Amino acid sequence: MCGRYLITSSPEALRRLFGYGEQPNFPPRYNVAPTQPVPVVILENGVRQFRLMRWGFLPAWVKDPRKFALVINARAETVLEKPSFRNAIRRRRCILPADGYYEWKTSPTRKRPHLIRRRDGAPIGFAGVAETWMGPNGEEVDTVAIVTAPAAPEMAALHDRVPVTIEPRDFDRWLDGGEIDLEPALELLVAPRAGTFVWHEVSTAVNRVDNDSADLILPCSEEDIAIAEAASRKQPKEPQRKIKVSAPEEDNGQGSLF
Repeated sequence: MCGRYLITSSPEALRRLFGYGEQPNFPPRYNVAPTQPVPVVILENGVRQFRLMRWGFLPAWVKDPRKFALVINARAETVLEKPSFRNAIRRRRCILPADGYYEWKTSPTRKRPHLIRRRDGAPIGFAGVAETWMGPNGEEVDTVAIVTAPAAPEMAALHDRVPVTIEPRDFDRWLDGGEIDLEPALELLVAPRAGTFVWHEVSTAVNRVDNDSADLILPCSEEDIAIAEAASRKQPKEPQRKIKVSAPEEDNGQGSLF
């Protein structure tokens, strides 16, 4: 899946890699979360462009966003069929620059966050689909979802789904939503090749959206992990009100926080 990620490369490094003309200046972000504005690369009039979009997809037909479930991921297997995404996948494909993402592995006592990054340290391009939602008063909101695919065995130990990543050689192939055959783009909707990514466990501080510092990506030591496990076993769990975040019936399974 993909519920949190980070963008730590310099704006100029990302500009060179993704090839857009704008020169945005933005600070490192170590805990990008749903509903926040995120950098997105699109192809418009044959030119790559930088945009800020809300991470949380809103189909054009939504009347009241307050009544529409938070949709941050789109499943590769059904993105062409679901009413929410079938137009966006044809005409509004995009890429979200990143430097890694977080995944929570379930253990007997708690969920353990892990940072996942490319083995070579290079930035990542998440496959995305975008939509501009227009409100009744003329307001416009550019929104985006990250496309996910079933995880390969290597990464399935962390989670059964992974973000689809687009390699630089395939940027044009994915971004071109013109009058071309869709199949070449759909062929990219697969899990990364084995060995592409590495990961390590990080502090549960990443669980809080307000935390956004370089400390979040530091590896946990064996001592830290043991202390956290012991604390989880000793402390009684406080009752919590459950909040269900899911997509409406026609998009069942598309929306998730983690």
